[in-house]
Amino acid sequence: MIQFFFENTDAITISQDIKTWLENLILAENKKPGDINYIFCDDEYLLKVNRDFLQHDYYTDVITFDYVKGKTIAGDIFVSLPRISENAAELSKDFDIELYRVLAHGILHLCGYKDKTDEEISEMRSKEDFYLNIL
Repeated sequence: MIQFFFENTDAITISQDIKTWLENLILAENKKPGDINYIFCDDEYLLKVNRDFLQHDYYTDVITFDYVKGKTIAGDIFVSLPRISENAAELSKDFDIELYRVLAHGILHLCGYKDKTDEEISEMRSKEDFYLNIL
């Protein structure tokens, strides 16, 4: 079950269509949806998560904690809404499109995709674009 929570930020509306799209992404990757929590927050909240749990001292748009068991996808995905807004502006993208990219990005991490090397980043971007085009 995919759930949405808000910490230190105003709530935004996530339609049932987006939830269904995320569930279909998981199924298309030959996985099963489990408990997935999106926690939308501000930059400072996510920076604290980054420092406390990953020992990273920088802002980011998304952090994924993986609780996957076998083919069942589960995890907590923290998303900074101000960071998405800034990234959308810098990239001349619509806020919603950038938001959906980040939502897919978190799920793709849970499906096993990484983004540390140039090759992994390229594959991740390709997958994001593929699923955004389905949306």
